[in-house]
Amino acid sequence: MISSIVFINHKGEILIYRVYKDDITRSETTQFCAKIVATKENKECPIINIDGTSFIHITIKDIVVLATTKVNVNVAMTLQFLYQLVKVCRAYFGGEFDENCIKKHFVLIYEILDEVMDYGVPQIADADLLKKYIQEGGLKPELMNDVEKLKQLTSQATGATSWRPPNLVYRKNEVYLDVIESVNVLMSVKGTILKADVAGSIQVKCLLSGMPECKFGMNDKLLMQREPRKPGQTTTDKGITIDDLKFHQCVKLPKFDKERAITFIPPDGQFELMTYRITENINLPFKIMPVYNELGKNKLEIRVKIKSIFEKNLFATNLAIKIPVPKNTANVTTNSAIGKAKHEPDQQGVIWRIKKYPGDFEALLRCEIDLGQTTNQQPWIKPPISMEFQVPMFTASGLRVRFLRIYEKAGYKPTKWIRYITKAGEYLHRL
Repeated sequence: MISSIVFINHKGEILIYRVYKDDITRSETTQFCAKIVATKENKECPIINIDGTSFIHITIKDIVVLATTKVNVNVAMTLQFLYQLVKVCRAYFGGEFDENCIKKHFVLIYEILDEVMDYGVPQIADADLLKKYIQEGGLKPELMNDVEKLKQLTSQATGATSWRPPNLVYRKNEVYLDVIESVNVLMSVKGTILKADVAGSIQVKCLLSGMPECKFGMNDKLLMQREPRKPGQTTTDKGITIDDLKFHQCVKLPKFDKERAITFIPPDGQFELMTYRITENINLPFKIMPVYNELGKNKLEIRVKIKSIFEKNLFATNLAIKIPVPKNTANVTTNSAIGKAKHEPDQQGVIWRIKKYPGDFEALLRCEIDLGQTTNQQPWIKPPISMEFQVPMFTASGLRVRFLRIYEKAGYKPTKWIRYITKAGEYLHRL
């Protein structure tokens, strides 16, 4: 359990000090401020132990948010709580979190600290819910006189589904589900994949009446192995291996462990249902084939061929390929059949932009680079070629939504929308 939460500025001065247990004195916290924060040693490690007291902290800009304890707490949970506390504060301060905001709203921060933690145990950390009963200037008189609204607020704050208000009604019931993936890849000069992974996120926008329960299934390898097959049924889809799953608090984890399907009562509006990572059998959307030639002492030639490796009926959008050039580049001549390529000195490279790129297609860019005279005799260390893009209705991991079922006692049939988007993360090819 956490003994105290402290906000400290970059000089080591305490701005906010909220005590939940009295087993750690303020002088011990002051000692941490003088030894660690003021000397800038806090950037070395987020967990520091001084004379049996653990100081768990994060740094946001010039503010250190600190949790103290003398017991063996769950450190990952404590760090996650500190980040969520900053997120709550930013929701109140219009996205800002600095020393001026803290000094201006210190009374409000103490009210928030009273609600987010009780005797060192995290409680309500949902900014939208906290805003309903912690407001600058106090609660509005009309809300104080409305007994039914107060009852709803109390049940929402203390109930099993604090993230969803009761009695929601929509004329048209809809749910939107977006599978968004970022591809990170590093390829060698010869085109060999040195490392590759996919960081995925499933975003949901829920416009459903009542208190629905949703059940969502993917082509998860473990789920598909557990499902019984019908007689004579054959399938080539063996599923994919999903790592590092992280869920929204609305997901029922015991059901996921048992069934491997994601069951949840969704919050109202837009939220992130889950994040994941894939490291095996990644389908790269693009292949980069560069050729580098030195045509003389002051002349270079770089040819870059881009091949899309997805179906012909799909299109990539907003491509931007950055081909690095030396700092002493004087002039660049480019030639390509598609898109526009331009030397941008502030980017130290040639940026090749293509608005729309079809699947199963090749394009070539040829750059002739004239170099200026320089006193620096060191050879040019070639940075990798980088790429930005978006490919709708394509997933690099091969993830697919197999079903999305919605159960509600009213029995309505909602409209379901599912979309896939693959974007470039760090998409690099060594030159």
